[in-house]
Amino acid sequence: MKKQRPMTQDWFATARTLSEALPYLQRYAGAIVVIKFGGHAMGDAEEMASFARDVVLMRQVGVNPVIVHGGGPMINDMLGKLNIQSEFVRGKRVTDTATMEVVEMVLSGAVNKRIVQAIQDEGGRAVGLSGKDGGMVTCEADDPELGLVGRPVAVNTDLLHHLFTGGFIPVIAPLGMGREGETFNINGDTAAGAIAGALKADRLLLLTDVSGVKNADGEVVTQLSPAHVRELTEAGIIAGGMIPKTETALAAIEGGVRAVVILDGRAPNACLLELFTDHGAGSIIRNSAPLITPQE
Repeated sequence: MKKQRPMTQDWFATARTLSEALPYLQRYAGAIVVIKFGGHAMGDAEEMASFARDVVLMRQVGVNPVIVHGGGPMINDMLGKLNIQSEFVRGKRVTDTATMEVVEMVLSGAVNKRIVQAIQDEGGRAVGLSGKDGGMVTCEADDPELGLVGRPVAVNTDLLHHLFTGGFIPVIAPLGMGREGETFNINGDTAAGAIAGALKADRLLLLTDVSGVKNADGEVVTQLSPAHVRELTEAGIIAGGMIPKTETALAAIEGGVRAVVILDGRAPNACLLELFTDHGAGSIIRNSAPLITPQE
């Protein structure tokens, strides 16, 4: 006869958390959530597994997650191993044909399939793609001086909707195709924002290595409107690497995304906290957010 284990406070806390999550589970059933995955978590096996487990849980409860990933450090490592020298213009790498071959090999190959494998190890069904597959992302040159660095001008979501219907989790490398058949490298955040906008996603989650958008006092601002983001940027409070992330957020909202969250991907279960708890995580940007001044 199986011996019954004694109940503990941890068990009660787990049951309470699941019960409290019910309204959120109902709220997001059938919703599309695009997640930009990158940063520290991509290089840590345990954090990768934790992220994959969260994504599989999201799919299990009826959410349609889409993963768009980066891979800059892996590209740099491979370029170094192949002794391919890079030219820089205004601090940005020029992507010539030789560099583009490495970019596509790393992003569509090793990085993409590692994420697919992690999701499948946790019981999910993932499909690895790039923006070239199914004519998903059409690009134009973002800056001719930078070579094959692309800016999305059109996104076809037909393939993604077919994958949702089949119960698959798309994992997308940020590459696109030009009108002349050339391959373009796309900034990961930019690609995620364009795909989220085309899907009219309920949420775009931008996972970073910081806790969110901060005010002048260095405190995370949990809710922002687009107008507030612009105020903080004009005041110089949003600066550096946070500027392209907030620009991506504003473009995604203009494209039809309901809300964008910038959150720390290093935090355990960050995506689940944001979607399925009262606590949330990071900074949410949406049109309905209260307008507050940069000093608040």
